[in-house]
Amino acid sequence: MLKNIKMKNINLNLDDEFFEKKIIVTGASRGLGAVLCQILSQKGARVALFSRSIVEMNLIKKKMLNPNNHISVKIDLNNIHEIKNDYKKAKKFLKEIDIIIHVAGGGFGLKNALIKNSDLNTLLKVNLLSAIELNREAVMHKSKKKNLKLIHVGSIASSEAVGSVGYNLSKAALCSYVRSIGRELYKSNVLVTGILPGGFIAPGNAMERFKFKNNKEYKKFIQNRLPRGRMGEVEEILPVLLFLCSKYSSMMGGCMIPVDAGEG
Repeated sequence: MLKNIKMKNINLNLDDEFFEKKIIVTGASRGLGAVLCQILSQKGARVALFSRSIVEMNLIKKKMLNPNNHISVKIDLNNIHEIKNDYKKAKKFLKEIDIIIHVAGGGFGLKNALIKNSDLNTLLKVNLLSAIELNREAVMHKSKKKNLKLIHVGSIASSEAVGSVGYNLSKAALCSYVRSIGRELYKSNVLVTGILPGGFIAPGNAMERFKFKNNKEYKKFIQNRLPRGRMGEVEEILPVLLFLCSKYSSMMGGCMIPVDAGEG
């Protein structure tokens, strides 16, 4: 006979999950990162925005709820040696770090199949190595019992090879990193996860630029790659990211979740 199972009272409303949480968001000046910062502030989080453009970040910060609760930190993800100082600035302001969401990344137009070592190094720094360095700082400086979530925005290019050689390679490496370190850090109260988005539109992101620069190819992309026949919206990506930030993601360590509307 099956025994009666006592279920815990589960409230899947995530609104209470973010109040006074201290969160770093990279790639915060545009696209998914910018939208995410605004949503997090509305839910009561305090955010350190990381990006190359202090001007654009400050414009985003003005749109956030309680702008004085947040800080803009100019960061060059190509300069790995400066990441330690940038992390210190964020932690000094926020006092503690609960979550890091790595949104920054891209292909930077480096599409040569026979990619030069210097160009590949650039892609690896921005898409992978900077995240590794920022994670290392956060893990090394957290208290032993402190819970920490490290969330990474990858791409289905990691397995579909739909981008350039360099971009595909760097995103595949990121995926492998999350899978590996997610297993290693579980016992240290660190949850490492991420998502693998397909194409989606967000203000100023690569797909929006593609739409306006080459609308004919953009429409062809939708026709050939997207089974439902329309481009994804940033609002469709956000719920999965917010879930990974919550306590309900406890079994997701090392997981990279596809969010691609069947594109992959």
